[in-house]
Amino acid sequence: MHTWSSDFAVLFSLEGFIGLITLSILEIILGIDNIIFISIAVNKLPVHQQKNARTLGLVLALVVRCILLMFIGWIAGLKDALFYLGDYGISGKSLILIAGGVFLLVKTWQEIMEKIYTDEDETEYKTGKGKTTFNAIILQIIIIDFVFSFDSILAAVGVSGVVLIMIGAVVISMILMILFSGGVSEFINKNQGIKMIALTFLLAIGGILLAEGLIDCYNFSVPEAEHVELNKNYAYIALAFAMLIEGFNMKERQVKRKRDLGIKD
Repeated sequence: MHTWSSDFAVLFSLEGFIGLITLSILEIILGIDNIIFISIAVNKLPVHQQKNARTLGLVLALVVRCILLMFIGWIAGLKDALFYLGDYGISGKSLILIAGGVFLLVKTWQEIMEKIYTDEDETEYKTGKGKTTFNAIILQIIIIDFVFSFDSILAAVGVSGVVLIMIGAVVISMILMILFSGGVSEFINKNQGIKMIALTFLLAIGGILLAEGLIDCYNFSVPEAEHVELNKNYAYIALAFAMLIEGFNMKERQVKRKRDLGIKD
């Protein structure tokens, strides 16, 4: 049985405080893909519903993570093979990653095709005549929250084994994301270059989730010393690099526009 008194003792120590801050920062970084998906998904809703959908989506992400943190043993059990296909083991973790990856790939590809072939004035959130409903968007967010929560929780367990610190870090990171999600969403959806970068990033994350699920199946067929691990940090580095380039492009367009209009700084 879990002893909360020992968690409180660790939390109020210097080591626990440093662990809480470190884990909070890590949770924010790992939550980037989640907040990008939510920002793009809610953009399909009428303007007056978007803020509520973003907030509800992130609150649901917080609830899902906290609930899963209470079942660390169950999550650990998902790493075990449920059945085998030849030498390859199929675990609960791999099924969730594969299903989540495919879902994210399909949804993101649909968004990219819509962005390419649909005029901006015809988008659903501006006309208010689209078939996308508030409940449908929230359902999509719940599915993605559940999938992304596994990365978040597995990272949290790796940094700290104290449940109270992990819950505290998740709460802190989610509060900060809720506070700044509106600005992030507005920035992404107002800048079409940034939006395409964000969609491409989500496409990459979907591919990574799918690859992680397949690699997990493969690892059952080889000794532990030969296990393959996929590093997602490259995707975040690529995102930062692409955002830097687009930032320079935006600045160039701004300067040239002012020059064409004869405006001096």
